[in-house]
Amino acid sequence: MALSRQSGSHEQNAAKRPPGRPRSEDARQAILRSTIKLLRRSSFADLSIEAIAANAKVGKATVYRWWPNKGAVAVDAFASSTEDELHFPDSGSVYKDMSLQMTQWLGVLRSPRGCIVRAVIAAGQSDPQLIDEFRKRFMWPRRQEAYQTLRRGIERGELPRDLDLDLLLDILYGAIYMRFLIRHDELNEYYVEEVCRMVLKGAARNLLSAPHRVKAYR
Repeated sequence: MALSRQSGSHEQNAAKRPPGRPRSEDARQAILRSTIKLLRRSSFADLSIEAIAANAKVGKATVYRWWPNKGAVAVDAFASSTEDELHFPDSGSVYKDMSLQMTQWLGVLRSPRGCIVRAVIAAGQSDPQLIDEFRKRFMWPRRQEAYQTLRRGIERGELPRDLDLDLLLDILYGAIYMRFLIRHDELNEYYVEEVCRMVLKGAARNLLSAPHRVKAYR
């Protein structure tokens, strides 16, 4: 009877365990760090799953458990590396909050990680899945924070309540992407601050005749 109960217990435990080996978060983080490290040393074209796995000291199968190709790994690695840098502050001024975050974004683009952005945007023109990963893993989380920042500005009376938030953000960040990708002129802090000031002043212009006071941008 004891052998029968023990056998039944083993069967129950086996049924509770999910199929396959459990994924290791340590291995996943090692893969992300290795991807960034390799992209700082060489181009995106030279990046390979084999090189990532070797640098992270894991098997190729471990990499493929999380990502279908090197582009997906690169996007996730980039998004993870910028997570703590690109949060929006809450200073009480929509201009300061937006310009500070945009300047932080400029710093990322001018760092070795900027090549990842260029590579993803270029490859994404012929790879819808890759550009979708970029939107999902990087762009949309940042945009949700930007919405909150702009809504705080609306509540403080700095911006109109009928403001098209997506249009405003496309203009602000589109100006940065334009110079970053086309390289027709210098992309620096002064440019970012001027773009932010001009766009936000333009957005607030229809409030100038309102009875309440509108905060000015320096």
